[in-house]
Amino acid sequence: MSEDQDKDSKTEAPSEKKLSDAADKGNVPFSREVTVFASTLAIYIFVVFFLSDGAASVAEALKDIFEQPEAWRLDTSTDVVALISHIVMKSGALLVPIFVLLIIFGVGSSIFQNLPRPVLDRIQPKMNRISPAAGFKRIYGVQGLVEFGKSLFKIVVVSTVVVLVLWNDYFATLDLMFSDPVTIFTAMTSDLKQIMIVVLLATAVLAIGDLFWTRHHWYTELMMTKQEVKEELKQSQGDPIVKSRLRSIQRDRARKRMISSVPRATLVIANPTHYAVALRYVREENDAPVVVAMGQDLVALKIRELAEKNGIPVFEDPPLARSMFAQVSVDSVIPPVFYKAVAELIHRVYAAQPQQKRVT
Repeated sequence: MSEDQDKDSKTEAPSEKKLSDAADKGNVPFSREVTVFASTLAIYIFVVFFLSDGAASVAEALKDIFEQPEAWRLDTSTDVVALISHIVMKSGALLVPIFVLLIIFGVGSSIFQNLPRPVLDRIQPKMNRISPAAGFKRIYGVQGLVEFGKSLFKIVVVSTVVVLVLWNDYFATLDLMFSDPVTIFTAMTSDLKQIMIVVLLATAVLAIGDLFWTRHHWYTELMMTKQEVKEELKQSQGDPIVKSRLRSIQRDRARKRMISSVPRATLVIANPTHYAVALRYVREENDAPVVVAMGQDLVALKIRELAEKNGIPVFEDPPLARSMFAQVSVDSVIPPVFYKAVAELIHRVYAAQPQQKRVT
């Protein structure tokens, strides 16, 4: 019951990290039926292009051995080795192409589904692989039923095709027992081609269906619950509470650093309590006034308090204070649009204190 509830709660699509982690552990969608189809195709190519000539060559060799046994004396071990070598060479010429084709198509089918990668996790011993409960679940679960259905489909199709082909050629097949070996191999190759064509089509249909099923089943198994999504988000981006605390600490430090720069200001523009912008202008330092501090509400009051404490002029100009607060940033020069208004205030500061040194 708990497993069913867990599956029902997996309503979120797997994240890229979940898919990547699964691939790193070797958990990738893999259809065995695609490999079976590739092997069947390799066998069909072998039957069409290699079997006839190879089988005829082997049949001719066997015919010579049985019809002319005196040509193959077995008096010494050398004679035995020569006979065996002759049979092996003829058989090898027939079997080597099928081995090569099976290897090429088998590896190709695996690469087609997933690029190869070393996965040590797959070879590590795990207790669930020998667990009777896990084995029972694999056999009688959804995946087990699907595998049973595929196996049953293949048995029914192959059996039906073999029976139909042999039934139609039943008497001809019996007559082959008394025919020339070359004729027997030729007839058998013809029947095998008919069987392979139908089997190839059946495995192709099964492989296409199984390819989609395995990918769907793999994707479904990797789906996540809402809690898993939250936990992964915390791991990848950090705990929101911790991040919020860090941002708060950073803001406090920046605010303290900014407040400590207020005594270096030339003037403060206020609104009169909601906004405050502290500017510093020294001709030798910058061509335009620089914002050394700015804030609103309590921070604005703190800026005004420090300005008055250090004898820095405070000008109450609500429109200018609001506009500058919205458009300027700390440690940057003011935009040209404020040059004229600020220049007038700076002129008033210098006019009121003509003898005081401006550089602090």
